Amino acid sequence: MSEHFFPVKLPLRIDWSELDYFGHVNNVSFFKYIQAARVNYWDQIGLTQSHRETNIGPMLASCHCDFKKPLFYPGNITIQSRVDYIKNTSFSICHQILNEEGEVAAEARDVMVMFDFNTNAKTPFPADLLRLIEKLENKHF
Repeated sequence: MSEHFFPVKLPLRIDWSELDYFGHVNNVSFFKYIQAARVNYWDQIGLTQSHRETNIGPMLASCHCDFKKPLFYPGNITIQSRVDYIKNTSFSICHQILNEEGEVAAEARDVMVMFDFNTNAKTPFPADLLRLIEKLENKHF
């Protein structure tokens, strides 16, 4: 995943409460970071606002994380994100969590399904969001 361009970056501070018994950041906290990065990406493309207006938006289908290096307090991280693919009703966002030295501490992948919460059914990926993502990512899906 590291050879790809990641257009969206989110800096975060590691909080002491995120540590586990062994003194490093607990694996559950990594998923909180991934969630923050996912929502940050949605905000960047206007998906959060669109969902508020239409009640059509993403539903998380899966989230996978490979842990590469431990993280420690005090410290800062950067989560960088990019869309991996867009299909008819689903799409995937890949994330890298970088430590203060810029090393990859974790790699993650979300798979989401576009969902119409008015009808409780999957819905096609909106063409306007596809265009916004293509512009942000500087590539075609």
